[in-house]
Amino acid sequence: MLRITTFALALGLSTTLALAAATDPAPTGTYKTDPSHSSLSWSFDHSGLSHYTARFTKVDARLDWKPEQPETSTLSVAIDPLSVRTDYPWPEKVDFDAEIGTGETFLAAKPITFVSKTIHVTGENTGTVEGLLTFRGETHPATLDVTFNGSMAKHPRMGVPKIGFSATGRIRRSEWGLDFAIPELGDIITIAIETQMVPADHSF
Repeated sequence: MLRITTFALALGLSTTLALAAATDPAPTGTYKTDPSHSSLSWSFDHSGLSHYTARFTKVDARLDWKPEQPETSTLSVAIDPLSVRTDYPWPEKVDFDAEIGTGETFLAAKPITFVSKTIHVTGENTGTVEGLLTFRGETHPATLDVTFNGSMAKHPRMGVPKIGFSATGRIRRSEWGLDFAIPELGDIITIAIETQMVPADHSF
C-alpha cells in the first residue's frame, strides 16, 4: 500500500511539474523558425474571380525575443525564392514554380528578406512589426499585423521553449517592380504567416 501511495504521489508531482513547465512562458533569448509547424502563404486577386494562393517552403526567421518588453525585440527573415510552391497541376507541361522563382518578370531568383525596424504593441496579445522588405533587389517598407498566440517554457513533446505567432500583411507588388499583368492580376499581395519558434541553438 505504501509503495502504491508513493508511486501515486511521484506521478502526481511529475505531472504537476510538467504542466507548470508547459504553462510557464518561454524565456528571453534568440529563437528560430520551427519549419514543421510554420507556413508562409501569399495570395492575390485573379481576374476578379478568386484569390490565387501559393506559398514558400524555406523560411528562416530569427527573433531576438524580449517578453518583458516585446517592443524591444527584433526580427529578421530570409526566404528562398526558389522554394515557391504553386501546386500547379501539370508540371510536366510547365515548371511553374521555377518560372515564378527565377523568371525576370517574377522573383528573379533574388533573395527575399525582411528586417524589423519598429515594433508596436497594440493590445494584450497583438502588435505591428514595421520593417524593410527586400525582393527582386528592391527594398521598401512593409508592415505585419501580428498576434502573439502564446509561449511555453518547455513544450511537452519537444522538451524546449516554444513561441507561437500568427501574422498578416499587405503589399503592392508594383512598388518592387513586379507589375506583370496588372490589373487582371491584382497588385495587392496578401501575406499570411503561421509559425512556432524554438531556441536558435536547437537541433531538429
